Amino acid sequence: MNKEECLKNIHDKWKEVCTCELKKTATQAVPGIGNPESDIVFIGEAPGRDEDIQGKPFIGRAGKFLNEMLATIKLERRGIYITNTVKYRPPNNRDPLPEEVAACWPWLEEELNLIKPKLIIFLGRHALNRFFPTEKISLVHGKLLKKNIKGLTTNHFFALYHPAAALYNGSMRETLIDDFKKLPKVLEKIKH
Repeated sequence: MNKEECLKNIHDKWKEVCTCELKKTATQAVPGIGNPESDIVFIGEAPGRDEDIQGKPFIGRAGKFLNEMLATIKLERRGIYITNTVKYRPPNNRDPLPEEVAACWPWLEEELNLIKPKLIIFLGRHALNRFFPTEKISLVHGKLLKKNIKGLTTNHFFALYHPAAALYNGSMRETLIDDFKKLPKVLEKIKH
């Protein structure tokens, strides 16, 4: 069985057994999508309205902006893997509750351990805080972070502001684009 088939099996299993309370209000699960052979995995917070309807992460306005940023560093969406800390849309796009994040953690952990990326990129503070609970995104965005996390094979991380935040804040947009342009050098650094 190849990685793509294994990933499908992981998603099918967790759609059944995930105990996240958001299952009751969401339209459907929104598992990760993309290249399971990717060196990088992007992790966002939770699905929004468009993602809940279509069952795919980062397909709304923030996803379109992410695609534009990927193009600036010569990457395509199909070459990376993208997922969320929570696999179901919180009502009214509220922040996921800690117990909802915890309920979806085994699913995310299994995704990450199958893919074994060299670098995990956090899109926003919620994703960052799932792995680095005491860090502030305003202090660590655009920086390579290193940490061994029990149960994970990956130990290199990079924090970015969430693309949705940049849609509403012009200065944050520039910061996010500048931080994003650091990714090729960061990947080179950790590959050697």
